[in-house]
Amino acid sequence: MFSRSSRLTLGLLGTATAAVAMAQASQQPAQQPASNTAAGRGEKAWAAPGTPGSPIEGEFFHAQVLMSAHGFSPGVIDGKEGESFKLALRSFQRARGLEATGKLDNETRRALLQANRPSTVMARLGPDDVGGQYVHPFPDDPEKQAELQFLGYRNMLEKVAERYHTTPDTIVALNGPDKLIGNGQVLRLPNIVPTSRDYSGVPGNGANVLAALNVDGQQQQGDYVVVDKSEGVLKVYRGTPPGESPSEGESGDAARAAGQLVAAFPVTMGSKQYPLPIGRWKATTYAFLPPFKYQPELLNNPKTDKELRLPPGPNGPVGVAWLDLTKEHYGIHGTDEPQTIGRAESSGCIRMTNWDVLRLARMMKPGFTAIFQA
Repeated sequence: MFSRSSRLTLGLLGTATAAVAMAQASQQPAQQPASNTAAGRGEKAWAAPGTPGSPIEGEFFHAQVLMSAHGFSPGVIDGKEGESFKLALRSFQRARGLEATGKLDNETRRALLQANRPSTVMARLGPDDVGGQYVHPFPDDPEKQAELQFLGYRNMLEKVAERYHTTPDTIVALNGPDKLIGNGQVLRLPNIVPTSRDYSGVPGNGANVLAALNVDGQQQQGDYVVVDKSEGVLKVYRGTPPGESPSEGESGDAARAAGQLVAAFPVTMGSKQYPLPIGRWKATTYAFLPPFKYQPELLNNPKTDKELRLPPGPNGPVGVAWLDLTKEHYGIHGTDEPQTIGRAESSGCIRMTNWDVLRLARMMKPGFTAIFQA
């Protein structure tokens, strides 16, 4: 349930308690009493981003925003120099002909700054940001999930975080736990606001889904992708896939551009039980906000032995998009846990953040070649 006019503190929303879900349906005062402040609750005082005590490193945060603008996604934008950050930076460095150190050196900074984009934006929240069909408490049991009509976000904070390609904790770190969230409120958020919302050519309800997650309508265009088991990255290339002849009518420029790296995304791929399917496949059809057929025999650590049909939604097992592969039961898809990309295991599929799989769908035409290698 939700109320477009409700306002809550970020600190309260971050707790995701049942009381918060009830509060979202009621009017909240513009000012919270002192007992609701961080100091009043006896918590550690908030530190501004980039200052001592803040979990956000300003240098890395800005680099993540710039990397994303160039098409080299760090996963969640959180201001941390994690493994996804280093993987994305190495890919960006290779694409620019720089030494792939994964370090934010001066040459890399100069190349990133060509995007000319500030790290944050002050965003006034509207119905698109905070309105929605929330599910709280969110059931962990798939059988309970199957009873719902939509696997939506838990609360406004989770929705805004995904819409701005970050995490709830990062939004709290950017604004402080006592900042209000709700329709008309202003928050400091990662500057991933699209320069274009032209989603022409996107089939079905895809345009609405791309708009909801602030995916830019203008993306680098690719012809094939490569996922190497040893790297944990999906790389987008322009040109003719290795081992294939140029298509009839393909321009000489495209043929010469074979192997040109234009984008990269962190991914989770396979597990011991269901390893990455090595080989060459095609991504034939795209589905946006798809339902999910829960088949226990095809999943890692299933939570039930029953086959179920789970409803669509960003918090469903495959997130907001499924790019179907010619390998049966396999696809490239989103996730309900973006912070785990590159860390958790999958059931053999390629899992990405919801916003990254949408970017990939915008970059690639259905039928593209997907090369999975060890």
